[in-house]
Parts: sequence; C-alpha cells; structure tokens
Amino acid sequence: MSSDQDEDSQSQHHTQTAERDRSIRCLVAKVGLDGHDRGAHVISRAFRDAGFEVIYSGLHKAPDEIVQAAVQEDVDVLGISILSGAHDTLVPKIMDGLEEYGARDDTLVLVGGVIPDEDRPKLEDEGVAAIFGPGTSIEETIEFVRENAPER
Repeated sequence: MSSDQDEDSQSQHHTQTAERDRSIRCLVAKVGLDGHDRGAHVISRAFRDAGFEVIYSGLHKAPDEIVQAAVQEDVDVLGISILSGAHDTLVPKIMDGLEEYGARDDTLVLVGGVIPDEDRPKLEDEGVAAIFGPGTSIEETIEFVRENAPER
C-alpha cells in the first residue's frame, strides 16, 4: 500500500470517527435571580466528562440572553438550572424566544432544579423534554441527552 493510500485510509477513518462521535453541544444556563450554581457546575463538568461540548452561561441571565446564546452557539441541548421558584414565568419566556428564532424544534430543552410536581405538566406542555430534580443520577441525565439530542 502506498503512503497516499495510507493517508486516504487514515483520513477516511478520522472522518467516520468524527461523525460517529460528533460532540453534542450543550448550554447550561442559570436564569433569573437564582444565585445557586453548584448543580449547574456539577452537570457542566459531568457533561464535559461525557464528551459533550459545554457552554456555561454564568449567573443571573435574562431569558433573552439565554435564547441568544443558544441560537448563536447553535446548541443541541439547553439545560436550564433554576431553583428560584420562577420557573413558571422564566422557562416559558425562553421557549417563546426559541420559537421566535426557529430553534425550538431542534433544541432539546431540559430543566433541572426543585420543580413542584404540580408545575411539571405546564413546563412539559411548553416543550421542556425532561425535568431533573434533586437526587437524579448524573448517568440518567447523560443517557437521556445521548438518546434524545437532535441529529444534526
């Protein structure tokens, strides 16, 4: 086998591997006045360790800032971490913003935090794919993302 054939074979192998292992792009976002970011940092590190590309928004982001970041970064997954109790107001604003930019259908939206059982159906009706409360295993969350992240 010539060196040109070796290079072509290696190049093709790298391309196939890159396609198969394409990184899932995730934005982990803290919305509103909620200043508790330990969970967001834990999930960000776990996602990164699982091979996902992770962008962390930082604290105190407005819904429109999160939407802008999700659209500009072309993320597959938007994880919203919220413990403030304002999920019933802030999450719908984010979902509406994603809709405005045509990004709602191709963005897997997850919510993490303390969400009362009675509020979950409304968030799911808004388009939230899953809600992960305290005590959810990291492995369960990673597996959900791998199984449900949109194909690009």
